[in-house]
Amino acid sequence: MKKFLAIVLAAVMALSMVSFAAAENTYDVKIWVAEAAKELTEKQVAAFNANNEFGFTFNATVEAVSEADAATQMITDVEAGGDIYCFAQDQFARLVQAGALDPLGKKASETVIENNDAGTVAAALSGDTLYAYPLTADNGYFMYYDKSVIPEEDVDSLEKLIADCEKAQKYFAFEQQTSAWYLASFFFATGCVSEWTTDDDGNFVSVHDTFNSPEGLIAVKGMKKLVDSPYHLSAGGADQFQQGAAILVSGTWDFAKVQEYLGDNMGVTDLPSFEVDGKEYHLGSFNGCKLMGVKPQVDEVKGAAIHKLVQYLTGAQCQMERFETLAWGPSNKEDQASEEVQANAGLAALIAQAPYSVPQGQIHGSWWDIAKVIGDDVKAATDDAGLQAALDNYYNKIASLFKLDNNALLFVGAWNGWNNADEAETYYLKDGSVTLDVPESDYMGGRIVKPGDWGTDKGFAQITEGKELVKDLGAENPDNNIVFAEAGNYTVTWDGTAITVKKN
Repeated sequence: MKKFLAIVLAAVMALSMVSFAAAENTYDVKIWVAEAAKELTEKQVAAFNANNEFGFTFNATVEAVSEADAATQMITDVEAGGDIYCFAQDQFARLVQAGALDPLGKKASETVIENNDAGTVAAALSGDTLYAYPLTADNGYFMYYDKSVIPEEDVDSLEKLIADCEKAQKYFAFEQQTSAWYLASFFFATGCVSEWTTDDDGNFVSVHDTFNSPEGLIAVKGMKKLVDSPYHLSAGGADQFQQGAAILVSGTWDFAKVQEYLGDNMGVTDLPSFEVDGKEYHLGSFNGCKLMGVKPQVDEVKGAAIHKLVQYLTGAQCQMERFETLAWGPSNKEDQASEEVQANAGLAALIAQAPYSVPQGQIHGSWWDIAKVIGDDVKAATDDAGLQAALDNYYNKIASLFKLDNNALLFVGAWNGWNNADEAETYYLKDGSVTLDVPESDYMGGRIVKPGDWGTDKGFAQITEGKELVKDLGAENPDNNIVFAEAGNYTVTWDGTAITVKKN
């Protein structure tokens, strides 16, 4: 792996000097896309082969690998991964850290910045370097509602919506105790931020977070109105409308199912406002995207050719084809402004919500679990002091993240409650080894990570000695976890290349 990446880094320096004038090559390339996009991607590659002016073509093998799984598979084995692959933006930092993304050249970067909305460009940046191409800009949320229950004149008021649900004994489904992604909505409404900074290697170096502030206290006062309602559900998915919901906060991925359940009674709009001390605050949201990345190539000419293909696959024409075929929301600004996109009710709601949304940049992996607890703490609070305590608890956990040693390795699992920000150091690999008691549990597994991170390229696949002590779960272990066959005391060693497991 290290030799491969070293060769690639040397090759990358030559990319900007590559010329295709005399190239008449066919390159084998492996492309990972979502199952739904597989057939369309094959057609788009064929169109590139037939129409490009560069003198080369691609023999493409297009494989169905979800945006959620692609990053884990890539960092487990970069060399065996897709030459081109799609991934959700929250996987970006660990892909940069793993050396799994080939940075864009100057001209490609200029084109991406010019043609795509700012939020998607920010999602592909580490330091000042672009490492990926925006593919979509539809990973945000808005509000679906049942028009037979919710009067249209009430959709702008959180308080009226709660009252409507309680009167009809219907549920308001909005994840506040199960997802930091949705919970942040109240904080963004009052102007709070959680902005994380990474260096050029993708490591988190600082955070500017104002959740624990007077504005944050206003946010949790608004949140408490919802979570205290007996008809609030911290749950998602279109199926909530079959379970008695009248309102669901979700995204475009639920559009078809919601329409199927509600038919002509489907309402779609931006999020409402809540009121605290006589002032209204429009709920915010995260807006996110999917990105397309290029694996570093040993052959710099092939690598530059692949970048040309990806520029085509993420360009205006292909993005519009994905919208027309899959209803994926484009990141390309020209496509976003088209009548066809504007006429889509789900994307129109996203566009209406956009002025109140915050681009989902690079966020520390531990933040999602830390922030998620706020919802439970707010529900448990009985007064303003309790609400402030919820914010204090959150702030202290955020501050502790930067006390961790980013160069260390931590073995997290059932034995430490899956705490990837463990300060006790009991489960750190000192001099490459850790000895631990694995308790009896339903899942006696774990993973070796950098503190505060969930990404890993060290796990079951790297074990060379002691494999008889762990379970081979095959396809049921996409995260490459180490799962012990039985409880006991073990020593796990990482020597920089391989892992050994010994039962004591």
